Amino acid sequence: MTYLFRKIIPLSLAIVLCTALSSPAGPTVKTGAEVISHDSFSLLQGIRFGLVTNSTAVVAGSHLLDLMASAGTKPSVIFTPEHGLKAAAEDGILLADNADNGIPVISLYGRKKQPGVEDLKGLDLLVFDIQDVGVRFYTYISTMGLAMQSAARAGIPFMVLDRPNPLGGEYVSGFVRTDQPASFTSLYPVPIVHGMTVGELAGMIKGETWLPGLERLDLRIIRMQGWHRWMSWPDTGLVWRASSPNIPDFESLLLYPGIGLLEGTGANEGRGTLEPFRLAGWPGIDAQAVALKLNQLDLAGVTFEPAQYTPVSLPGRSTKPKWKDKAVDGIRLVIADYRKIRPVEVGIAVATGLYEALPSQTKKSFFNNGFKDMAGSTRLRQAIEAGASVEVISRLWSSDLLKFRQLRERYLLYSDTYDQKDIL
Repeated sequence: MTYLFRKIIPLSLAIVLCTALSSPAGPTVKTGAEVISHDSFSLLQGIRFGLVTNSTAVVAGSHLLDLMASAGTKPSVIFTPEHGLKAAAEDGILLADNADNGIPVISLYGRKKQPGVEDLKGLDLLVFDIQDVGVRFYTYISTMGLAMQSAARAGIPFMVLDRPNPLGGEYVSGFVRTDQPASFTSLYPVPIVHGMTVGELAGMIKGETWLPGLERLDLRIIRMQGWHRWMSWPDTGLVWRASSPNIPDFESLLLYPGIGLLEGTGANEGRGTLEPFRLAGWPGIDAQAVALKLNQLDLAGVTFEPAQYTPVSLPGRSTKPKWKDKAVDGIRLVIADYRKIRPVEVGIAVATGLYEALPSQTKKSFFNNGFKDMAGSTRLRQAIEAGASVEVISRLWSSDLLKFRQLRERYLLYSDTYDQKDIL
């Protein structure tokens, strides 16, 4: 281990290294992966490491694995999250282990959800580089936390190559998961949108001991350069790579935190179309009336159009969408200003509009068991059933959201008051 600590610097020094690089001109962000590649991955040379990654780990158009190979260093083993190494498998599809250019690839969305002791045997370090979407029920952050736990058990450091939260670092919204048990799609007591980078969230997962055994973890964060909390994805200058088959572009990503809640209902959320999360509906409802009512709410940054569409089987994206091959009446969401839109509130407004448009008997089948897991609280369903407005529902989570904001403050690596101290 003496050699290892000559090669891998502590978090505080890693932060200084990242900060010392010249700041990029304008709103252009250098990810943690780009920072560590700046000197040919010197921090990884001569050690055995595992890499938790997928196809989103891109630096200036080149994948991290290719850059590592060119620099003469490569992982001993690759671990992949839901959707696989190419981020191309449908959601919920369990994946088998395989190999990539002779490197073993172990699926963390198949027979197991985290690396086993035997998978980490002989490794000096476990590295994480995946572009997340900033939403609690997107499973990449669950994979990260469980991999952190495995690294702690194996007694090896865990390094996060930080990437932007594409929803920005200021917008925080939704119920904090408090009255629902932890699950793989809702593992941490955070809001639906937490406003943290994966590096910041890793620090909070460890610091708040949300998973057993993390107090022993040696956590290292390679910070980004040029990222500010006000930045949404278009402000970063980076090119979006599909993080999963139904998040192919920023528009779908931006609407996902709210319209994604419809996955816990009988409504279609745009799956089975080329506009996932930009369409939502239910057969037979009055689409004109729903669109009119939603537009009357005057929600910032978005407008609604009546739409009729037919979800179809799209192998590799959505084989069995809800209401497959049936005409669905609903709305199309049109983003007018990505900086102003509040996607969780928009999704709740859409869910409420669809629910209220259904006949009384049909309303009984609107929600399914997955809704409360994604919402993080039973209160959201109760409020929608009671006909509460978006403003009233927002007040229901306001006190818990304030507590969360206060709690997360010490873990923010990119806040204006950050002074480069080791906070983890």
